[in-house]
Amino acid sequence: MAALLRSRRETLAALMTREMGKPITAALAEIEKCAAACQWAAENGAKFIEPRIVSSDATKSMVRYDPIGPILAIMPWNFPFWQVYRFAVGALVAGNTAILKHAPNVPGCADAIEQLFAEAGFGEGVMVSIRIADNSQAERLVEDQRVRAVTLTGSTRAGIAVASAAAMKLKRTVLELGGSDAFIVLADADVESAAKHAAMARCINSGQSCIAAKRFIVERPVFDDFCRAMVDAMNGLKIGDPMDWATEIGPLAREDLLENIERQCSESIAAGAELLCGGHRLKRPGFYFEPTLLSRVTAKMPVVCEETFGPLAAVMAAQDRRHAIELANQSEYGLGASIWTKDTAAAEAMAGELECGSVFINGIVKSDPRLPFGGIKHSGWGRELSAEGVREFTNVKTVWAA
Repeated sequence: MAALLRSRRETLAALMTREMGKPITAALAEIEKCAAACQWAAENGAKFIEPRIVSSDATKSMVRYDPIGPILAIMPWNFPFWQVYRFAVGALVAGNTAILKHAPNVPGCADAIEQLFAEAGFGEGVMVSIRIADNSQAERLVEDQRVRAVTLTGSTRAGIAVASAAAMKLKRTVLELGGSDAFIVLADADVESAAKHAAMARCINSGQSCIAAKRFIVERPVFDDFCRAMVDAMNGLKIGDPMDWATEIGPLAREDLLENIERQCSESIAAGAELLCGGHRLKRPGFYFEPTLLSRVTAKMPVVCEETFGPLAAVMAAQDRRHAIELANQSEYGLGASIWTKDTAAAEAMAGELECGSVFINGIVKSDPRLPFGGIKHSGWGRELSAEGVREFTNVKTVWAA
């Protein structure tokens, strides 16, 4: 599979860009990430499901990791290949099969994924893509006795609906939901570097990412300097045709997404937020929104309390490290966070107090096949990738022999 993805990377990347507007360079990187995950799974996955001998009062006792069967995967449009492969590399290595219900605006990507699995030799029925018309059909799929578990990557609202339906049938679920990641800048950080990374972290995939940094929490002594540097970094991003290799910000995927980001921005400004840059849709074909930074925000403003899915960022001042942790933990989401500082020991201590599934120190939050990925609170539950992801959809079975 890794070799097949790499051999068709240009075609698959262009398909993504046509269907949901991802800048072509980001689309190429997404295909490469899928290939790397497949290669990692091929080289490492089997060892995570090997039976494990455990000492007990038996002559021999062991723990087995057996597959549970068909898994329904409900996947979103924003990373149309990676979201599927992030789930699939672990689930299929463990011996399960997958039924893919992809987002309706990326049908070509869904068909391509099914075809890739068939061509790579996974066998008939191992990865099947289906199209359904409405949520009631999805609910019937969740309830079908042949489906043994459900994984969903999407909104918190969708996660609640799927988890509720699955719970009624006592089915296991993995939910990778929304995020409002905190980007914490301490007073001793390299402010210029942090601001450049902040703009990248917010605007990855044109801001349409659950793990994109969205709330920028900056210690008071460097707050003004950071704001100036981030405005420069946001204004410096190149907006353009997503098929142009120089483009860093493309259009949003749908008009309703553009309208929602406009609403979140305007309502926050009306409630007292200060507009530092951007703030408007662009007068050009496509659903473009300027990279935007708001200051003087409060916890009740949409830009803070809601998940923003576009290049819209909120920056707030923290009095000290303790206050920064409090601000970060105010959110109902708990996906990821990053801390920027020269004092890595202090950052590691802070990491233990942050309510989220991953903490990156002096780096942008990202998923990595070697590390578990997932969130807490309204960002979901369960883990994908790494040993935890391989074992997530297995029956952990005890075998005891006298």
